[in-house]
Amino acid sequence: MKTALVQFDIAWENKSVNFRKVESLISECRKNIDLIILPEMFNTGFSMNPAELSEKPGSETFVWMRRMACESNAAICGSYIVEDGGTYHNRWTFVSPENEVYFYDKRHLFSPGGEDRLFTKGRERVVFTYKGFRICPNICYDLRFPVWSRNRNDYDLLINSANWPTRRQDVWNILLKARAIENQCYVAGVNRTGIDGSGIKYTGESVILGPGGETIASDTSGNEGIIYGEISQSELSDFRRKFPVLNDGDDFTINS
Repeated sequence: MKTALVQFDIAWENKSVNFRKVESLISECRKNIDLIILPEMFNTGFSMNPAELSEKPGSETFVWMRRMACESNAAICGSYIVEDGGTYHNRWTFVSPENEVYFYDKRHLFSPGGEDRLFTKGRERVVFTYKGFRICPNICYDLRFPVWSRNRNDYDLLINSANWPTRRQDVWNILLKARAIENQCYVAGVNRTGIDGSGIKYTGESVILGPGGETIASDTSGNEGIIYGEISQSELSDFRRKFPVLNDGDDFTINS
């Protein structure tokens, strides 16, 4: 599966500017891309202003994502703020050209930034299949909680869409690699660049990792751009067959 990570400087609370930015970057994408991955809150930045920025399900940003999936002939995914049932969610959304749609609400809300006071946490761990890959989505802070993303032999690709600050960049790099190794899976971590409306700096360092923690593709420049990488189901299966660590994992239950 050919994958493109979109690393960019998200305009603060300005959806139209961010839509245009992503459209411009995607227009430069190589042909025959299967999956385009965007950062966390890609249309607004990591804003704690859900009352003004949230959308109902199926509204403006979802319509835009569906259009971009059709125009690029690739699935597209990333998170944005959704108001659903009277509560706000940091909702990761996946839309394919075939109109396959999947959602995941961020489980671990970033309490140091007040996210937990404004948003409702997700209660469902999500895994779905696309192009033969079983995909498990995470959002930013979820990366710090390995039990939530523990592979029970049920997924092949872990995606993390993030706004991960420069001052904790080493943590980002280490945890992404740890998740790949411990779960014997591909990991795609997509982070933003630039400085947000709260004055927080981001360096990007988006990356695609293999099941042994090896780097398939990355961008450490701190600039906007597309990171390309191809992942192989046959190579993953071969790796797991030769070193079947997942078979020795513990059974457990996560309380909602």
